[in-house]
Amino acid sequence: MIELKPERPDDWWEVEALFDLCFAPGREALSSYRLRDGVAPVPGLSLVARDEGGILAGAIRFWPVHIGAAAGLLLGPVAVHPTHQGEGLGAVLIRDGLDAARLAGWARVLLVGDAPYYGRFGFTRLTGVIMPPPTNPDRVLGQALQARAWDGVQGDVTRWRGSDQI
Repeated sequence: MIELKPERPDDWWEVEALFDLCFAPGREALSSYRLRDGVAPVPGLSLVARDEGGILAGAIRFWPVHIGAAAGLLLGPVAVHPTHQGEGLGAVLIRDGLDAARLAGWARVLLVGDAPYYGRFGFTRLTGVIMPPPTNPDRVLGQALQARAWDGVQGDVTRWRGSDQI
């Protein structure tokens, strides 16, 4: 049995080790990491999944960002330990994380990823939303957590400023 809980500060390095295991070397050179530098993931939305022995099986993080003048969430990374891949745990992390974001009052979420995979969770390609280069614009996807939340939202995705509210 897998249990999902909000990520705690004590989970940080274990989660980072999972991301290192699941992603290519140099993952932190990606443009999305520039948006995360010096910004904490949103408390209560970033989740860890542990098996019955307490071993980390998966994790997801959400980061606050600006899209033009609007606030939003950047989803990612999300990873599942190789011993648990194919069990649907990634889908559970994504769905539960999106539900938590919606309940917390966030209006919109974006990510950089594969449309065929993330489309099943309601993500679609965003036009007019510009991630830092060298991001492929075809991989910039978004989902409205509130009705019409993406209407009129466009511009550069930039780092969160610490005192901002959602």
